[in-house]
Amino acid sequence: MKMLVVFVILVHVSQHASAVELYEGEPFVLLPCEFPTFELGGPSVVWSRSDLSPPTVHQRQLRGDELKEQNQRYSGRTSMKTDALETGDLSLKLTDLQLSDSGTYTCSIRSSRGAWRLRDVQLQVKEPFPSWATALLVLLGLVLVVSGGLLFHFRHYFTSVYKVEVDSGVESVQLLCKTTVHLPGDAEVEWKDRENRKVHVYQSGSDQPGEQDQLYRERTKMKRNLLRIGDLSLTLKHPRDKDTNTYTCTVYSREGNILMKKEMLLTVRVPQVEVEKGAESVRLPFKTTAHLPEDTEVEWWHSSANPDKEDQDYRERAKMKADLLRTGDLSLTLDQPTERDSGRYSCVARSKGNIIGWKTVLLIVKGKLQDIRNRSSSADPTPLMADQSV
Repeated sequence: MKMLVVFVILVHVSQHASAVELYEGEPFVLLPCEFPTFELGGPSVVWSRSDLSPPTVHQRQLRGDELKEQNQRYSGRTSMKTDALETGDLSLKLTDLQLSDSGTYTCSIRSSRGAWRLRDVQLQVKEPFPSWATALLVLLGLVLVVSGGLLFHFRHYFTSVYKVEVDSGVESVQLLCKTTVHLPGDAEVEWKDRENRKVHVYQSGSDQPGEQDQLYRERTKMKRNLLRIGDLSLTLKHPRDKDTNTYTCTVYSREGNILMKKEMLLTVRVPQVEVEKGAESVRLPFKTTAHLPEDTEVEWWHSSANPDKEDQDYRERAKMKADLLRTGDLSLTLDQPTERDSGRYSCVARSKGNIIGWKTVLLIVKGKLQDIRNRSSSADPTPLMADQSV
């Protein structure tokens, strides 16, 4: 049966929270926010901080920036893409980072049809080094003349590890790696995780997908002209809880010498749903703003501690909304939850073999004797429900 898909923007405004941690003095930070604003008439985008007066950090309309109500502490330090409202990329660029920039930034949209809060981004700006570390660094620099091994021994004190946190279910996350230093045109950029798997490789002026580990195939993207602009940041699509990892961006010269190295700690938070034993039903939430074509296949499964559990257990108890492709609401309702239903539930949406949505939810049915948080995540998945429009 063919299904006509009508993507109604106003039904499912997604509100995701994310966190970015950087150091004072960084040249800039990009606070992410995306929404298909081209579906609205005459929209304007407002970035704000509720703890400030006035709260406006930046405002943009179709005709350009509107900064009359901007808080003066951000004067001359904020910008958005000139085509933001045409492309839906509403990200805010904040330059010359200061300690006072720490706070929660809210991305909202206003139009003749109403106002919506799209996203909250928690920004934390920290001091680069405590005073004792700076003094010790100078001392170690002197000692290096005598013994290079001592500096190697203390290297972990001076490695800047940036942190970013996102919720499971977001469409993508950006791992920042930027430099103001001129990089040669033949430099190689390599992203790896802590298991030394290649996440993304850029070499000889182009991406090298054949070098990637299978886990990251079709899920990564870097900017064009990255060596010229010095923005080596990596976009990871559909981050999962298993993507929680330390990622390293390394730049090599043609001779193989390391020109730059930066680490990023990514944490993908798994939302938790609790329900009392004996409840009539429980809802595992998942809403997406991604376009869902009519051939989209949606599947939920349970990483059960009992791999021999049959999917028949769920056939009369698991259900999804009939208009899920239109609304983007891929939530699963499970009737009469029992203690053995506790555990991790994952949902994946695919179209033509490509993943267009992913989320993991932790379900706790109160009354369970053992701590389900310690369950093995490597257990064989038990399919719950798949919906495919053909």
